[in-house]
Amino acid sequence: MNELYGFDATSPGMLPPFGIETEEGKAMARHCSVGIEPRVSAERLILLDTQPVFSPSVLAEMMRPDGSSTIHVLNAESLSAELAHEIMGIQLGVLLTSICHIILVISEGVHDHNMWHLMSTVDLLKHGIPDPSSHTLSHSQSSNIGPEKDSKEKVPEGGEYMAMPVFVHTKLRDHDLSPHSIVQLREALQQYTSTSSFTRAKNANVSREHPETSMAPGTESHDPASPVPKLYVIPMKSKDDSPGDQYESYTSMLWKLRDQVLSMNPPSFRKTLTERDWLKNSAKIWELVKSSPIIAEYSRTLQSSGMFRR
Repeated sequence: MNELYGFDATSPGMLPPFGIETEEGKAMARHCSVGIEPRVSAERLILLDTQPVFSPSVLAEMMRPDGSSTIHVLNAESLSAELAHEIMGIQLGVLLTSICHIILVISEGVHDHNMWHLMSTVDLLKHGIPDPSSHTLSHSQSSNIGPEKDSKEKVPEGGEYMAMPVFVHTKLRDHDLSPHSIVQLREALQQYTSTSSFTRAKNANVSREHPETSMAPGTESHDPASPVPKLYVIPMKSKDDSPGDQYESYTSMLWKLRDQVLSMNPPSFRKTLTERDWLKNSAKIWELVKSSPIIAEYSRTLQSSGMFRR
């Protein structure tokens, strides 16, 4: 994210870079970002960094001594901290897929598929949530907007708006970067998302760049119109940042990922809008997400399943 931001200390008004993990932070089990932290680059690229969605430190901060949550994620409904933590991650995903063009979905290693599951759940529960250019949002008072009213808005041809996810697996070791391992990872992602909106034909035209020039052997998709979700890998950062036995260095692959993201052709909102309107309508969308009856019903289903304390 900081590579996309391009912080320039000499530029007036620029916020500092996004926080990065430090040895002290790891020792104290602290997370860097809280909630959603925005930055605007010199090219007027709006970047949003969220708190980690599967973080014990986030869970610990929102848990009362009795196990209940200090944050009411479903308006006034009281939930256990574990369930509220789960629902909050889903809400963040639904919000970002509604108001962004590209989402970087970050996982550590090749065996962590929690983010795949989260995005699949977001895809399932994102219903009746408009994009920031929605006619309903632009011409309604916030007090008149509700899930029942807004869900009646005509769904655009091709389905609801969905930002383009880019799956990035970080901190890979040399043996995880072999062509065989990357092919297996790509095939697993393709199978996992085969029925999701990420692989529908309406998004097939967003892959016009050529990832085969950007990553380790085996990450490429030779068909630019392939419906397979985009997958990139980043190696473990070494102390001297030297490349592994066969592959590029951490910095080199990170900058190539940056170039690929900046050259992507993501889906567009139904109409153009100013940054001010985007910000104002994004706040309204967040209220819709928090009051979504579908997410509330999913929460009740999880609670009745016995997986979470009451």
